[in-house]
Amino acid sequence: MQKAKWILFLYFFCFTAIAQKNQTRYKLCIAAFYNLENFYDTTNNPMVNDDDFTASGSKHYDQKIYQDKTAHLARVISEIGTDLSADGAAMIGVAEIENDTVLNNLIRHPLLKHRHYQIVHFDSKDSRGIDVAFLYNPNYLVIETTEKLHIKMPALNNEKFETRDILFIKGKLDGELVYILINHWPSKRGGEDKSSVSRISAAATCRAALNNILKKEPEAKIIVMGDMNDNPDSYSITKVLESKANPALLKQGELYNPFFRMYQNGMGTLANQDNWSLFDQILLSRSWLNADQKGFYFYRSQIFKKQFMVENSGRYKGYPLRSWDGNNYRGGYSDHFPSYVILLKNSQ
Repeated sequence: MQKAKWILFLYFFCFTAIAQKNQTRYKLCIAAFYNLENFYDTTNNPMVNDDDFTASGSKHYDQKIYQDKTAHLARVISEIGTDLSADGAAMIGVAEIENDTVLNNLIRHPLLKHRHYQIVHFDSKDSRGIDVAFLYNPNYLVIETTEKLHIKMPALNNEKFETRDILFIKGKLDGELVYILINHWPSKRGGEDKSSVSRISAAATCRAALNNILKKEPEAKIIVMGDMNDNPDSYSITKVLESKANPALLKQGELYNPFFRMYQNGMGTLANQDNWSLFDQILLSRSWLNADQKGFYFYRSQIFKKQFMVENSGRYKGYPLRSWDGNNYRGGYSDHFPSYVILLKNSQ
């Protein structure tokens, strides 16, 4: 463990030194994903199941808790990638948000306001009333097209239910055309075997969108990010999304998953019963992998895990310091750690 920590320290020291020395040579862009763990406002919405997240609900979710939750999420987002770039994350996919109200309050928080983040969000039909969304720095990305992709879910136990839509974004990253798809696939509630068909449906919807892009633009730069509720080695990720861990083996149209090896090495973004999962992944199309190009290219993947975000005692020691334990507000951040990728561009 000490050896691993020393190697990690050396990596960050060396990379930071290189980035500072060559700051006129490279542009750096950080793309992140973060599950915000039940980020609701305090107003009851009769159209969705948010009764618990009100002052009179079981969680006694009042303005004090809401403001504390907002401040904690703002702190995490404000620090992602700042060891490499003062701008932090240029693009952030988020999950488990109720509406644009919470997003606007988040980006206007004093820790984030100076970055002038913009938001992309659509309401979905999810029964919990939670959606995915996208925050971006307009100094990096100019949005051209956005839409939501509905996932047709199979009926389980003769009951049909809705899940979160996939958020589709097309834009120019420093003048370069890119596509971003943000996901939050159905959970494992009801068991792995019974629920896997739902995630396969979500993966198939995402893959169909990829195929539509690649049919017209075979070398398109695509980022697929999200809380997949499946690990990098799951069937939905490897077979349905068509991803690989080894970039050298990537075929046309397949995705590179830089988090596969991290998961194999015991790393994760959330934990349950002392088992780590890495649900929060960012996958990239093959065109990101060539370092000898004029545009941005993939450099490295990371899990953002600072000590203040980690449980330091008790039965959950080492886990993400979450906001909720049942109906008790614990004053944490999220039950997930964020993931991010570092993109570089030769500016000479």
